Amino acid sequence: MSESTAPSAPSSRTRVRRLPERAHYDSDTIAAIVDAAPICTVAFQIDGAVHAMPTIHWREGDHLYIHGAKASRMLKALVEGEACVTIALADGLVLARSAMHHSMNYRAVVIYGQFELVTDAAEKTRSLEAFIDGLYPGRWATLRPINDKELNATGLLRIPLAEASAKVRNWGVKDDAEDLTWPVWAGVIPLNTVPGAPVAEEGSVVAEVPPTRFDRELPQ
Repeated sequence: MSESTAPSAPSSRTRVRRLPERAHYDSDTIAAIVDAAPICTVAFQIDGAVHAMPTIHWREGDHLYIHGAKASRMLKALVEGEACVTIALADGLVLARSAMHHSMNYRAVVIYGQFELVTDAAEKTRSLEAFIDGLYPGRWATLRPINDKELNATGLLRIPLAEASAKVRNWGVKDDAEDLTWPVWAGVIPLNTVPGAPVAEEGSVVAEVPPTRFDRELPQ
């Protein structure tokens, strides 16, 4: 995609000013980063004080979803005022030949807007199923069904991805020409999230470990 046809920032506050060549405003890039990260940080205000809380999220279409107890101060504040959601993934350590050129490969998203409360019981149940199955494919159908008390105590919120931007670094070392012969290792050390060995809960009656979205062959 050429610069002339690439999407522009949806608002002034989403425009990337520092290293703008790393900016991405297209919905596909933003959605892919939202999907890749299991946790976001939600910033909001309560009584004039700024709070930032990490929470699990998931995406459906053009919205990011979160959930929590209806009595949560955070959820109450989010439906009353604006929020900023941030997501960051560390993909690699970039080791240069000088200290000041060390960096990281990363993917990040910033979302501005206001959360809305999802109140329809059927929609809440369907979305929570998408959340569980997104982390553990097929698990919802194997679980004890959610009951009305649990559903009523759970708040489900969503925020549109309309006002969002991404910032990505995904390349190697950028050293000064005069440093290229300096006798030290330079390169990228990839970082990945991989599952460890499962630890069964005492009394678990099924031996087979369910799949997760993080399953992958470990590097040799």
